[in-house]
Amino acid sequence: MRSFGRRQLLRITSLLGLGLALGACTPHVQDAPAVPTEQPAFTPLPPQPTSTLEPPTLQPVSEGGTTPAAPPSLTPPSPTPAPAGAADVAVVHGEDPQALVQTALQLLGGIQRFVQPGYDVIIKPNICNANHGPEYASTTNPLVIATLVRLCLEAGAAQVRVMDNPFAGSAENAYVSSQVDEAVAAAGGTMEIMAPHRFVDAEIPEGRDIHNWRFYKPILDADLVINVPIAKHHGSARLTLGCKNIMGCVEDRGGIHRNLGQRIADLVSRVRPQLTVIDATRILVANGPTGGSLDDVVQANTIIASQDVVAADAWATSLFGRTPQEIAYIVAAHEMGLGTMDLSTLNVVEQTV
Repeated sequence: MRSFGRRQLLRITSLLGLGLALGACTPHVQDAPAVPTEQPAFTPLPPQPTSTLEPPTLQPVSEGGTTPAAPPSLTPPSPTPAPAGAADVAVVHGEDPQALVQTALQLLGGIQRFVQPGYDVIIKPNICNANHGPEYASTTNPLVIATLVRLCLEAGAAQVRVMDNPFAGSAENAYVSSQVDEAVAAAGGTMEIMAPHRFVDAEIPEGRDIHNWRFYKPILDADLVINVPIAKHHGSARLTLGCKNIMGCVEDRGGIHRNLGQRIADLVSRVRPQLTVIDATRILVANGPTGGSLDDVVQANTIIASQDVVAADAWATSLFGRTPQEIAYIVAAHEMGLGTMDLSTLNVVEQTV
């Protein structure tokens, strides 16, 4: 399985430069194509009872100085209106992660809806641990992240930074073992280590259980936050998806685990990512969030993208044989009006490439 990551990454420099010439697509629903022989073919799980390249130099932020106050505006810039017929939720199946991401964004109306020239863009993947490579499906696929970096820069972003706050191992080691650092460097982005002195106390005006927490200030200040979780099992929350990925934006994650579902929703109300791209190219179906056995990995070959993080999460639950109503943070975020888990009210476009 490690050969998969290396072969794919060796293609990054050429593929990211050339892009993919995707034609106009007529939305339709098809089963995902057969997957490579090294992984079992993907079939949604039945309903369950509720219950060696040299790594680039990382760029830590400068030390010293007084911690600045939280920004006065709590509302990030909104994407431009979607064109007629654009998907509310785009679900794309196929074997090429770059094609999946590009097609999903096209179905949403294009990356230009989200990225304006000069934007400061932060991509928040899941790089939660330094223990396993991407083949173990505990960290976001590096090709998915790199494709987003390239598309943002092509749309005129002034800078694109990629960052996470691992709970197992250092950020430096996690960035290397996940292979995200090489992919981002090849795409022209920057890996940033989330320095402790840049976490600030920030109000959560809409919070129902917590009303103040320490957030990473650059994420609060960014023009655009793209939320890029990997879909995987989680022992406490049942699933890690888009809403739960926001936990990597705060300093004290332990405290969030008390009343976990509501507190995750409270965090989402403060960060409000404008775009969520769920990586389900591989999914971890057991022993999350870190995994460690390839027996727990399923090749799902899917990307789910939406401006609505709640809707994206709601669709992704089906990959695990669950429903949105079983995931407490999805229900809480829906009830707070942060998005909708009722997919029957949305234009969900599912396509195979």
